[in-house]
Amino acid sequence: MNPTIFITGTSSGLGKAAAKLFASKDWTVIAAMRYPEKETELTEFPNIHLLKLDISDPKQISGIASEAEKISPVDIVLNNAAYGLMGPFEGTTDEELSQQINTNFLGTILVTKSFLPYLRARKKGTIITVTSSTANIPYPFVSVYAATKSALEKWSEGMSYELKEWGISIKTVVPAYMQTHFGSNAQMVSHPDYQNVFNQYIQSMRADSTAKRDTPETIADIVYEAATDHKQQVHYIAGDLATVEYEWLRKEGIETVLETMSQRFLS
Repeated sequence: MNPTIFITGTSSGLGKAAAKLFASKDWTVIAAMRYPEKETELTEFPNIHLLKLDISDPKQISGIASEAEKISPVDIVLNNAAYGLMGPFEGTTDEELSQQINTNFLGTILVTKSFLPYLRARKKGTIITVTSSTANIPYPFVSVYAATKSALEKWSEGMSYELKEWGISIKTVVPAYMQTHFGSNAQMVSHPDYQNVFNQYIQSMRADSTAKRDTPETIADIVYEAATDHKQQVHYIAGDLATVEYEWLRKEGIETVLETMSQRFLS
């Protein structure tokens, strides 16, 4: 029987690229997304099965593992679904903060929890969670997004010990800013007292050439490596840009990095 991967957030970006890659390797792919009825591209693959899932909705999450297992026993769970909350923290509403945390962090760990009984029963499997280089180097105006990704990093580290007894691996793939619609799809917030400095930050970010960013397909290759290499490795720094940032942080330390970023984006 061909192996099976369950992927969240497959309507675009890395999720879609990963679904295509694993399907091309003859895996059975269970692709979860909020609006499967709108999807046309992945339906062209006979070994990709679509499921409806909004990971911010605990009711949908509660039954997703049993739905997926009816299609095929799941070997790999790829937690990819997330979105960005961008802008001055002081401008966020309580509802926006709750939604960001409930989607990026709580939704991800609840999806994982729903699959654990099946993986433990088979005494094998791998959980892969896509985080972000912002978990290590939090850029301005995405602090809450960065915090959710950092939380997933620490949760994964702790879970790696808990799951080892059952032969289950847990890993993170850590990309930097990719050539996706993440920025344009981010939920933007504002605050009048921060508008000038926020506009300056946005202009500085746009000045960076997208040629420096990794493609979703490149990062999908790292996901495939993490899924198939059988290594007891928790973190996979994914892509050229993330590698540069990681080495910069390792060499200079967080205080120097933050000061450099402040001068770059906010001076």
